[in-house]
Amino acid sequence: MLFSISQSRSLFNGDRLTPSRYFTGAPAKFSSLPLSGKKSYSPRIRRFQELQNSLEARRNPPLICGRVSPRLPVPDHVPKPPYLESSELPKISSEYQIPDSKGIVKMKAACELAARVLEYAGTLVRPSVTTDEIDKAVHQMIIESKAYPSPLGYGGFPKSVCTSVNECMFHGIPDSRQLQNGDIINIDVAVYLDGYHGDTSKTFLCGEVNESLVQLVKVTEECLEKGVSVCKDGASFRQIGNIMSEHAEKYSYNMERFIGHGVGTVLHSEPLIYLHQNYDYELEYMIEGQTFTLEPILTVGTTEFVTWPDKWTILTADGGPAAQFEHTILITTTGAEILTTS
Repeated sequence: MLFSISQSRSLFNGDRLTPSRYFTGAPAKFSSLPLSGKKSYSPRIRRFQELQNSLEARRNPPLICGRVSPRLPVPDHVPKPPYLESSELPKISSEYQIPDSKGIVKMKAACELAARVLEYAGTLVRPSVTTDEIDKAVHQMIIESKAYPSPLGYGGFPKSVCTSVNECMFHGIPDSRQLQNGDIINIDVAVYLDGYHGDTSKTFLCGEVNESLVQLVKVTEECLEKGVSVCKDGASFRQIGNIMSEHAEKYSYNMERFIGHGVGTVLHSEPLIYLHQNYDYELEYMIEGQTFTLEPILTVGTTEFVTWPDKWTILTADGGPAAQFEHTILITTTGAEILTTS
């Protein structure tokens, strides 16, 4: 489950993120590029134009907010996370998540469940299905597994899963909008099982999707894979942002400057995993036994965003598409073990 942060390092929610270091240098609109009258220009700018032209040829109408149904109930016998005691957005825990041997077993069970739920949710993606229907199905599967859907009630979030369609970057609230042929949708699943959270997401294709969007989704998943590949005990966190950004730039995509996070007995903790280049980390190196998420977002255009009045739904400022993938991983002496696999 992704989140952004303010300069005070508390959880951010509900406004435009203003510090310039959180944004890459892509223009808000491709038409603002100074190309007129020039006979030659950089391959990166030319690629931007090609992507824009391809996407404009088959772009679905802009997202509009649908009807949000009432919050679903959770049986009393299902253990619930402590943050439900307050409607306030929880602070980031300063404790690194390093489970003991028993905790690792529980953590793996939570992550495996999250992965199975996400896989099931993906089978529901097709034209005419509403994101609310996906939420209800996910909710039912989680509580039948005697787990709690982590997003539900987190800082007041009203649903059990995040469903982010097309230009929605993250924190999309499931509603009555029907998925359309050609949409892409990120489904972000987090579960709380036996005292531990498992957190994962994937972007799915709905029907016949534009080839440019298919590539955006493919490259975003590759960025996640490359990020995981450099993780191991003693590795610098800076390597993650470097390798992800380099891969995204090969295809002229922009890496959104939000973060991964520690996850375990709490949903969001230190260390904060910056997924872009040249971030000066206070914590330099990974530690064996740490569990945290990697969750890159790639955009075609701007990485600036706007927030809907619901204070959760985050969309690209220029209406361009965004894709995201996420895994929870465990750092080992030789590499990283992906825990969110079914």
